[in-house]
Amino acid sequence: MLTLPMMAGLGLTVLATSFLSGLFGMAGGMVLMGLLLMLLPVPAAMLLHGITQFTSNGWRAWLWRDRVDWRIVGRFCGGGAVAAGLFALFGAVPDRGVSLLILGLTPYLALAVPQRWALDAQKPLHGWLAGLLCMGVQLVAGISGPLLDVFYVRSDMPRQNVVATKATTQVFGHAVKVAYFAPMMGGGSGQTVEAVVILLSIVMALLGTNLSRCALDRMSDAQFRRWSRYLVMGTASVYLSQGVFLLAFP
Repeated sequence: MLTLPMMAGLGLTVLATSFLSGLFGMAGGMVLMGLLLMLLPVPAAMLLHGITQFTSNGWRAWLWRDRVDWRIVGRFCGGGAVAAGLFALFGAVPDRGVSLLILGLTPYLALAVPQRWALDAQKPLHGWLAGLLCMGVQLVAGISGPLLDVFYVRSDMPRQNVVATKATTQVFGHAVKVAYFAPMMGGGSGQTVEAVVILLSIVMALLGTNLSRCALDRMSDAQFRRWSRYLVMGTASVYLSQGVFLLAFP
């Protein structure tokens, strides 16, 4: 059970991370996932993160709905459905240290993709591959934004189209994550997420997303791509070190 100060801190974190996600289309979810993994058991952290990010991404997709590339969304959902089906066959629950390790490694692995294998979400096959890989990583580490970003960095899409399309694909991803981890809660598991925590997270996610829109309009495409990289790599380094520590000293 979270104390009142912890709930207040969580609410402010959701507000800040939703603002970051609305501004850059990523980074915010990564920060929030790391915090939740430190506060809650893995299934509970995955569930609360999924609900919060479903709300944040859903509202962001609605705000930028005229900028969504639905062809990319359809391909992503197709590949994601394949990955979700494979995970459902095994019902695996990742270890906290493993989740943090993969969370930290994901941006580095994304940057390691050779130039000759340049990925582009606008290419049909790459859209399916993005859905397959990102959904798999999301069910293990809780987020896939840094990996998903590598499918957009070499495209010629304006920043608003990138944010809108990524948000719409993430709505699908987080919905699958909620459906996957929700059955693990309650019953004899002893794991629950309080309704007031869920409500607080949803309200703060909506507020943070609304606040980000004006800031995104004022930012240039060059600034958008540069600061996205800095935020993700800095956060990834912290989680990578935490994951290594937990695995080395369980």
